[in-house]
Amino acid sequence: MKHRRIPQRRAVLAGAGALALAATATLTLNSANAATVPQPAKLSPAAATTLASQLNSAGTAGSYYDAQAKKLVVNVVDDAAATSVRAQGAEARMVKHSMAQLDSARRTLKADATLPGTAWGVDPRSNKVVVTADRTVKGESLAKLTEVTKGLGDKVTLRRTQGELKPLVAGGDAIWGSSARCSLGFNVVKGGQPYFLTAGHCGNAVKSWSDQQGGQEIATTEDSTFPGNDFSIVKYTGDTDHPSEVDLYNGSAQKITKAADATVGEKVQRSGSTTQVHDGTVKALDATVNYQEGTVEGLIQTDVCAEPGDSGGALFDGESALGLTSGGSGDCSQGGETFFQPVPAALQKYGAEIG
Repeated sequence: MKHRRIPQRRAVLAGAGALALAATATLTLNSANAATVPQPAKLSPAAATTLASQLNSAGTAGSYYDAQAKKLVVNVVDDAAATSVRAQGAEARMVKHSMAQLDSARRTLKADATLPGTAWGVDPRSNKVVVTADRTVKGESLAKLTEVTKGLGDKVTLRRTQGELKPLVAGGDAIWGSSARCSLGFNVVKGGQPYFLTAGHCGNAVKSWSDQQGGQEIATTEDSTFPGNDFSIVKYTGDTDHPSEVDLYNGSAQKITKAADATVGEKVQRSGSTTQVHDGTVKALDATVNYQEGTVEGLIQTDVCAEPGDSGGALFDGESALGLTSGGSGDCSQGGETFFQPVPAALQKYGAEIG
């Protein structure tokens, strides 16, 4: 093959032209990229929850609400999902593990490590399943749990807590039975009649309720579920006021107008008859807790504290009912973690509505 020689001057001009074209192409490309990457929208927690449900697809791996930046951060495992997430107003974050991989790890834990005193949930911030073992898990149980979690590699993190995971029975406002004290969650309406929701382990323990210790009956448990879920519905039998609100224990109350799903990162409050009102953050959803009494799944995991007697009490964000206090570890002097039964699941089960 013969190579034609380019005269030196022409070669220099050609090179300069190529450089000019390259510079133009680079500037055009950079400008195009800057113009086509949408910025995450500023969202309220409620708007973030709605958007998160819309973006729940095979290409996403969980999401969380950045309360400081007021944006929804969605984990993705491929560029196509990232583009879709950005187009809908959220921030896309590339992670290692897909939701299918994390769900597979949870199924392995359920099959091989359902041990009393343990809990687990997907933490979207770390993109891992976080497994908690309380102080009662030791000896052969701890060895078994360690073996299973190590076998799941970097999809799982194991941590210990010095507290004990347990339903918070001692049992909103205090409700009393002959064998337990719990807290009222939310007033609801079913078939046009007034009811309230509380924890299932409270409903299992008490059939007749009063609003004071040793007082007259005001309501009776109609149905309760625990373990598996942790909710019960109680029908008012006495002439008792039943406003749709939560006691804030400062002379005022928070009006409740709706039920909603929680979002990881959402700032929440809890009201209960033992420790009154405390706040915190949602840490995980669809969490599993293996109490001594049995396993409960689908819970909201938070860093809000609670103590015995707070069971059944209200988890809320403004006017939105989110959860019913189930159980946890720690206390409100040293801190702890608490799990909540989502309210929408209880309403669906009983055909009730907030009211």
